[in-house]
Amino acid sequence: MAERMKAVLALADGRVYAGRSFGAEGEAIGEVVFNTSMTGYQEILTDPSYEGQMVAMTYPEIGNVGVNPEDVESRKPYVRGFIVKEYSSIPSNWRATQPLHGYMKEHGIVGIEGIDSRSLVRHLRDHGSQEGIISTLTDNADELIAKAKASPGLVGRDLVKEVTCQERYDWNEGGWELGAGYKKREETEETKKKRRSKTASFQSPLFFVVAYDYGIKFNILRGLAESGCSVKVVPASTSAEEVLALNPDGIFLSNGPGDPDAVPYAKEIVQQLIGKKPIFGICLGHQIMGLALGGRTYKLKFGHHGGNQPVMDLTTRKVEITTQNHGFAVDAESLKGAAKVTHLNLNDNTVEGLAHRELPIFSVQYHPESSPGPHDASYLFRRFVKMMEKQRA
Repeated sequence: MAERMKAVLALADGRVYAGRSFGAEGEAIGEVVFNTSMTGYQEILTDPSYEGQMVAMTYPEIGNVGVNPEDVESRKPYVRGFIVKEYSSIPSNWRATQPLHGYMKEHGIVGIEGIDSRSLVRHLRDHGSQEGIISTLTDNADELIAKAKASPGLVGRDLVKEVTCQERYDWNEGGWELGAGYKKREETEETKKKRRSKTASFQSPLFFVVAYDYGIKFNILRGLAESGCSVKVVPASTSAEEVLALNPDGIFLSNGPGDPDAVPYAKEIVQQLIGKKPIFGICLGHQIMGLALGGRTYKLKFGHHGGNQPVMDLTTRKVEITTQNHGFAVDAESLKGAAKVTHLNLNDNTVEGLAHRELPIFSVQYHPESSPGPHDASYLFRRFVKMMEKQRA
């Protein structure tokens, strides 16, 4: 890779880091957060929940497995900027189709490497996530700090409208198998022969689920499909009447970016759906469920972003290692008994799961579908299916 140009990261509180550019040239502005995952940077880049944010990776070397078309989690990358200690320009993985630098440049993602990422992460941990800017255009610190301060931030901004689908669509893809790729409900004979498992591509659907797209990840849809659901994805603003007219067995509320209070239409729609069908929510969907049940949400100091968050399932007393990506949380006391807390984060005791005391409704703050992992919480898709099965009986 040719000699890279200089880049600067400036935070709104005046902290400045000098490094080298990789990916696209130019400027990127957004809330700077850190992610503690050791693997899965491609999934992070394409997670719609990162709309409006720039991600700093705590793992020191990023890019060493390149990028491939199978590991994306959405239609395109949504991370505004990418911050790493060291970028590995020569990928070494049999699945790689291009280096990370080329992928980021193709999609207009500005990156910076060569900074002291440990110093940055400690600063964000102590002072909180904040607006920042990456620039390859100027190294004028005062100018960049002023731009970071002028950034609107996440609070009060409806970012769901930036990531939701525009039209309804059906999802018919399951999990991935070596040599055959992702399972399809309708497969060619050639693809079926490639599968190591001689079973059907994946089980025929037993239940019909409508999934609200607040920024839904592909692997969530695969998890629902693998659990025996046919899935229709609908835009975030789809009315309750339209969804109920489809007569689903259950309703799913997806992950998504930003402040749940800034999406009042989602809360109002969910309020109209409560008691009509079984409902399962993940991440932003969990927060919107909390709001719909009469609770409130609040912004965390630096959020939870990474694949190593310990959560206790209070119904079983088992501890799961989970993947998380959120900057807001539900205030349990504000629910005033409308729902019970089912999961707790063992790092800070924030709410990680809720269940209605009488109705077939539950939600979790973390990601049971996580790819590349961990997969401790994948049982939650089966819990949703059992809930729909019981409701149908």
